[in-house]
Amino acid sequence: MSFSSKVKNEIAKLQDERSCCQIAELSALIKMNGTIQILGKNRIGIKLTTENAAIARNIFSLIKNNFDFHTKVAMTKNKQLKKNYSYTLLVDSDSASEDILKKLYIINETSKGPRINNRIPNSIIRKDCCKRAYLRGVFLGGGSISDPEKTYHLELVTSNEVYAKDIKNLMNSFGLNAKIVIRKDNFVVYLKEGENIVDFLNIIGAHSALLDLENVRIYKEMRNNVNRLVNCETANLSKTVNAAMRQINNIEYIKEHMGLDKLPQNLRDIAEARLLHQDASLKELGEMLNPPVGKSGVNHRLRKLDELADQLKEKNQ
Repeated sequence: MSFSSKVKNEIAKLQDERSCCQIAELSALIKMNGTIQILGKNRIGIKLTTENAAIARNIFSLIKNNFDFHTKVAMTKNKQLKKNYSYTLLVDSDSASEDILKKLYIINETSKGPRINNRIPNSIIRKDCCKRAYLRGVFLGGGSISDPEKTYHLELVTSNEVYAKDIKNLMNSFGLNAKIVIRKDNFVVYLKEGENIVDFLNIIGAHSALLDLENVRIYKEMRNNVNRLVNCETANLSKTVNAAMRQINNIEYIKEHMGLDKLPQNLRDIAEARLLHQDASLKELGEMLNPPVGKSGVNHRLRKLDELADQLKEKNQ
């Protein structure tokens, strides 16, 4: 089961007792997933199709709880994916369909007759709980989320630009950073930051999926931190080894072309210590001297030897 399906299965089982929240969720579900059909004799029908049994049951319950009529449910086998079934819910009663669409503010009555409303009506999301329920319905109807093991990406797809902007604004009213991108003929409202996706899952009530995603985020963050530390240690070690090899080569050059006995005593002591203890750190080299010298003092003397070696090389060219 994909992570997206897991989230939908979890939130589809949530049944808010408040009628206002049920109306908000059902409105978003039909808006995202439903199709308004023109039937014979100018009758209106509502058709919703999903491959998720939990979502089908949720839609059926929401309609049953808020409207007094029967909803037809048909289950068919997907021809392309033999193991999957498709669930179709159909409201084909003209009066019932129109009643639903008006009560859910999906159509408005105008002087020219019923017209589709492409906005999220403020009257349906006045309360904070209704806003959360509406976003839950939006995700159930047209949302998806990537496997957090691979990447952080959540999107809500709609074919209407005005509606996409309303969804984005509703999400951002909770402090999210939702954005819109056009993909073919659709408008995609998306989140890409793991923290924002976690907040969205909390808003729609997907708490189990939220914990799973947080576990993945913590594991990935720890792994990234370990990798950074290892890379840093490796870089520092490489830098130390390269510096030691340079110092040894320069001291060998001075020994061959000038002789260490001609060096001032302080430089001679550190040169001999470096040749005898090639793997020692600057701190360890300083402790070997008599009297001991600090790390900065050792580094200063080795730089002097490097400069002397460079002068000899230029002179001998």
